[in-house]
Order: sequence, then structure tokens, then C-alpha cells
Amino acid sequence: MKYSQQIGAVLALLIIVNCFFPWSYIPSLDITITGMNTTGTHFGKPGILHIAFSCLAFILFLIPRIWSKRTNIFICAINLAWGLKNFMLYSMCPAGDCQEKRFGIYLLLLFCFIMIVMALLPKIAIKEKSQ
Repeated sequence: MKYSQQIGAVLALLIIVNCFFPWSYIPSLDITITGMNTTGTHFGKPGILHIAFSCLAFILFLIPRIWSKRTNIFICAINLAWGLKNFMLYSMCPAGDCQEKRFGIYLLLLFCFIMIVMALLPKIAIKEKSQ
């Protein structure tokens, strides 16, 4: 794809912004959880790792070298795996107390999935060796 690197860089920035959107609502505690604000739970701050991987992916999307494209596939795959883990964590029902998923957790999965697709489709010119 011609614009896969630019789209991937924009998606990395969107993931960073998405870490501040509501991911889940716990009705029994009356709290809304984001990737950076999990007050009242023991979830930690999963958005920090998304921000770190997205910043690294953003930089790698902009470097026009083959090693950066290969490394970016690995970074985006880890980011997607971390997003799947967070989706399962934020949609579980511990002891029958189900959380309500909000739009942020769905956007996170969507952005992570599209970002790894963009990492798999780099447009880079490879020079052939002349004999």
C-alpha cells in the first residue's frame, strides 16, 4: 500500500489518545475505567505499555529502512497481544459482577489490528545487487 506507513503512524497516535477514553464501567463500584485511570481496581495502568509501544511504532513507521519495518511488525504484534489481554481483562465477570464495555476498548482493538496490518504492508524499495 502506498500510504500504509502514514496510516500506521496516525493509528499509533490514535492508540495513545484512546488510552484516555473510557474502556469499561463497573456498576457495583460506580467507576469508569480508562487505560490510564483504574482507581478502585487492581488492574494497574495498562495504557502505559500501549503508549510505549505506540511511540516506538510511530518512530519505526517513519524510518524508511528495512530493519525498522521488520522490527515494527514485532512491536505491533506485541501491542495487539496486549490489547487482546486488556479486552479480556476489561470484559470479564469476576464473581458475577460483569463490567460494561465502553467504546474505548473496541477502538483499541480496532486500532491495534489495523496498525499491524499497516506494518505488514510497507512500501519500501529494495535495491537488487548487480552482478
